[in-house]
Amino acid sequence: MLQELSNHINHNLPFLKGKKLLIAISGGIDSVVLTHLLSALKFNISLAHCNFNLRGKESDLDEAFVRELGKKLKLNTFVTQFKTKEFAEENKQSTQIAARNLRYDWFDKLIKDHQFDYLLTAHHADDHLETFLINLTRGAGLDGLTGIPEINGNIVRPLLKFSRNDILTFAKENNISWREDKSNASTKYIRNKIRHQILPVLKEINPSLLETFAKTTEHLKESQQIIEDRIKQVALEILITDNNYIKINIEKLEKLSNPKAYLYQLLKEYNFTEWNDVANLLAAQSGKQIFSKTHTLLKDRDFLFLSKKLSTSTVDQSLIEENTIEITEPIHLKLESVIEKSAENNQTIYVDKKRLDYPLKLRKWQDGDFFYPTGMTGKKKLSKYFKDQKLSLLEKQNTWLLCNNNEDIIWVVGYRLDNRFKTTQQTKSVLKIAIL
Repeated sequence: MLQELSNHINHNLPFLKGKKLLIAISGGIDSVVLTHLLSALKFNISLAHCNFNLRGKESDLDEAFVRELGKKLKLNTFVTQFKTKEFAEENKQSTQIAARNLRYDWFDKLIKDHQFDYLLTAHHADDHLETFLINLTRGAGLDGLTGIPEINGNIVRPLLKFSRNDILTFAKENNISWREDKSNASTKYIRNKIRHQILPVLKEINPSLLETFAKTTEHLKESQQIIEDRIKQVALEILITDNNYIKINIEKLEKLSNPKAYLYQLLKEYNFTEWNDVANLLAAQSGKQIFSKTHTLLKDRDFLFLSKKLSTSTVDQSLIEENTIEITEPIHLKLESVIEKSAENNQTIYVDKKRLDYPLKLRKWQDGDFFYPTGMTGKKKLSKYFKDQKLSLLEKQNTWLLCNNNEDIIWVVGYRLDNRFKTTQQTKSVLKIAIL
C-alpha cells in the first residue's frame, strides 16, 4: 500500500510534495494509517486532534494516544478540547453538526496561524460509497451522488482510492495500533446502518462493488461536467450582472427545455432550499421574495433579482457630522473640500457647502419623499423618479438618500443631485462627495 500511495500521489496529487500538511487525526485506524504512510514517505506533516468530550474517559484515552503517536513519530501535534454538547444546545444544532463545525473552524485557524498548505483527511473508498448511499436515500441531486471529492479547496483525501480492507491489512502487516471507537459498531446512526447492514449484502451480490462504484462515480462526474459547461453557456445568455445584483431574464429562461432544472443549476450555490417556491417565483407577482440563509431572490417584472442579504446589523440611517472626511457604514463615502470641480457623475457630486446644515443624514427613501432633480424643472416625487429610471424593487430598497438636517434631499446617492445644493458661479466653498 505504501508504494501504491506514493504512485497515486505522484500521478494525481503531485502538489502535496514539499508542502506543509496538517492531518486531521482521531486516533482511529484510518487517520493513524494515513499518518504512518505519509511519515514513511517523508512528507512534512503535523497532526491535529479534537477531543469532543462525548465519550468520557474514552475521549481522553484517544487524546493521549494521539499525543504519544506524535511523540513517537516526532511530529508536531495540536490538540484541542470542546464542550460539544453545550455548544450544540446553545446553537440548536445536532451533536454531529456541532462537532463538525467546531472541528473545521479550529482546523481553519490552525492553517491560518501556522501557514499549512493543505488539510488531509483519511476518508477512503468505503466512506465514499457510504456517503453516496446516504445522499441517495435523502433524494440528492447529481452533486450529492458524485460522493466525496478527493480535492476540495485546501482539503485533500489521499486515501480515497483505497478500501477499508486495504487499510486494515496494512495496519496488521505493520503492527500498527489504533483506537477503536465503540460507537462505530452501533446501528443508531444511518452511516453505521449502511456500513453494517446494507453494504455487506451489496458486496455479497457484487464482490467488486467498490471498483464498479468508482466507475459509476467517474461517469457521474463526466455527466456533471457536461451540465456545468451547458450552464455556463446559458448563464451568458440569460444572466446580467448589475452592480451588486444578478438579474435573470425570465422570458429567456422559460424558453429553455426545463426552466426549473436550469434555475436550480443557476442558483444552487446560493443556499436556497425551498426549490418549489423558487420555481413558483417565475409566475408570481412583482415584489414576491424568497430568502436563503445568505441571499434574496426577488421577482420584479421581467426579471428575478438575486442579491446578498443585508446584514442584520445594517442601520437604516446614519448621521454625518461637520468636518467628517470619510464614512464606511452604511455606505462608503468620501467628503473633501475642493477648489475646483472635476467631472461630475452618478458616483461623484459637488455641492455648495454654504447650503448644508449639519449633521447631514443618510437614510432610506420613504413614501412622500420628493426632490428637485438637476437637469429638470420643479420638484419630483421620488417614487415617480424611480419609475422613470426603471429601477427594480431591489434597487429601490437599496437606494440611500443624503439629506440636510431639515430632511431636504441633497442627493439620491448614485443617481441624481438636488438642484438646491448644486454649485453656481457665486459658490465660494465646494464640497466633493464621492462613493468609494
